[in-house]
Amino acid sequence: MTRTRSDALWVGAFALLVAFAVPWFLWGDATVVAGLPLWLWWHVGWMALASVAFAAFARGDAWDRGVDAEVIRRG
Repeated sequence: MTRTRSDALWVGAFALLVAFAVPWFLWGDATVVAGLPLWLWWHVGWMALASVAFAAFARGDAWDRGVDAEVIRRG
């Protein structure tokens, strides 16, 4: 994959993560799941997804984009 295409995919992925970080579509929804509001479950799940996305970003070849740090590859 070319660097430009890879950059565009990462920008798109992080834009989606930011856009849906606030569950605006759940505003006013009083649904409760396992004793907690649904919006809280959304937030927990979304943060887990964001963690996975950032781990993939940091471990892949994308880390050097805009980050002025040496990349050290481990076995």
